[in-house]
Amino acid sequence: MKKMKEPDIQKADVSTELELPMYDAIAAGFPITSDYPADRLDFNRDFIKHPESTFYVRVKGDSMKEAGIFDGDLCLVDKAEEMVHGNIVAAYVNGGFTVKYLDTSTKDQGFIRLVPANKDFKPIIIDSSDEFTVWGKVIFTIRDWRNSYCLPL
Repeated sequence: MKKMKEPDIQKADVSTELELPMYDAIAAGFPITSDYPADRLDFNRDFIKHPESTFYVRVKGDSMKEAGIFDGDLCLVDKAEEMVHGNIVAAYVNGGFTVKYLDTSTKDQGFIRLVPANKDFKPIIIDSSDEFTVWGKVIFTIRDWRNSYCLPL
């Protein structure tokens, strides 16, 4: 597998604080009470462990919808995290970028696969003739629900 030249990723600026109240729990079943904040959540402190190797990328398309990653979502990607079989990764393949599951189970056969989470898409087979780089491991996803209409009919 040929590796592409690494892109210039700007170091994340984590010098600012964005502390918000974090309540203890919210039920996805029978309602429970949670009247007061249990803690404070700071997005920089709590989500970004490696500022020099962390970046966001916006998802385009629906190949990962069964993993809960949808068109328009933001993925927080960390290049310093260990990437192993089964992780969701951001990758560069033959001139394009994609987010998929990393499948290394066929490595001894001379190829690996990037596997979608949508039955309408096929895995991408990567072998030594491909230009391929794993950019990093997807750590978190963020979805904007403000304009979503999600009630199943």
